[in-house]
Amino acid sequence: MAYVINDGCVSCGACAGVCPIGAISEGDGKYEINADECVDCGTCAAQCPTGSIEQG
Repeated sequence: MAYVINDGCVSCGACAGVCPIGAISEGDGKYEINADECVDCGTCAAQCPTGSIEQG
């Protein structure tokens, strides 16, 4: 199951910089994870300073 970014996102971009496959991009007001590309590695969740990334 892919990870998702909730409304606690502060658009810092830390997650996008560590995603090994580039599945995270800046969206409207917060970053978004492309569920079709996400390989469920959890690297982004570990890097998020606000804890806004969780398994969907």
